[in-house]
Amino acid sequence: MVKKRQEGEEPVPEIREVAFSAPAGRPAGVEVLTLAELRARADACRLSTPHRPGFHHLLLLDRGRLVHSVDFREHVLAPGDLLWSRPGQVQHFGDLTGAEGRLVLFEAGFLDPATAAAARIEDWYGPPVRHPEGAAARGVAEALRQLHTEFGALGGLPLEIHLDVLRHLLAVLVLRAAHPGGAAGGKSGGDGSGAASATYLRFRDAVERGFTRSRRVADYARALGYAPRTLSRATEASAGVGAKEFIDRRVVLEAKRLLAHGDQSAARIADRLGFADATNFSKFFQRQTGTTPIAFRTAVRGGAG
Repeated sequence: MVKKRQEGEEPVPEIREVAFSAPAGRPAGVEVLTLAELRARADACRLSTPHRPGFHHLLLLDRGRLVHSVDFREHVLAPGDLLWSRPGQVQHFGDLTGAEGRLVLFEAGFLDPATAAAARIEDWYGPPVRHPEGAAARGVAEALRQLHTEFGALGGLPLEIHLDVLRHLLAVLVLRAAHPGGAAGGKSGGDGSGAASATYLRFRDAVERGFTRSRRVADYARALGYAPRTLSRATEASAGVGAKEFIDRRVVLEAKRLLAHGDQSAARIADRLGFADATNFSKFFQRQTGTTPIAFRTAVRGGAG
């Protein structure tokens, strides 16, 4: 059981949810800005506290150094590095002073479905930081430059055409970012089967919608119309783990987010994640991580302090 807060101790707030908000006079769904513009915003100081955006961050660092944390991993970015954090991931920025680059914020629905699937934009297994080199790096930088230029050219085209151009330019950028010279740093379908990849994507999306209700592979297989072994083979090929491990990792990730960035009791977290009680949740968490929920919460907050 998670220990109770001592009298007089400040409560830890829930993870701050951040929705996409288009700048005044700009089209909804996408925004391109420099890190200098980001620093100048009135709410920039809140970026250093853990928050959970409901949209994508795609950042290319041009100069300086930037520390950025995504789901309990701290990443140190150097010039040329590309950061991609996805909706729902808990993140916070380090010191932005001296860091220069460009940041694209976009909602998943802004892209056409074919591009979103090809770039696997909702794949939380995707590496947050990529290191394109050579021609791949030049391609990413040029795609971002063109997108930034078009974003600032509001009024040069009819609004609907302007939106279409932005959508196409963003598609080029995310496809280049997802496949920087073939070195995305993750599994890409070990059997080379397009059918296996499609099966995995359907399973991944179903898990994202339902992991708080079911941790049974059989339930997802029945809902999707596959045999459990088919899901496991597809998931192993695309993510490097079996279907059951994939589900359990997603539950553990959400548990860690809630433990680290909120003040809910183990019983409340257990309820949110679909466990019968705090005891079952604690046993599951310890089996998966090797530590108890309270020990994890203490270690993460102690380390942050």
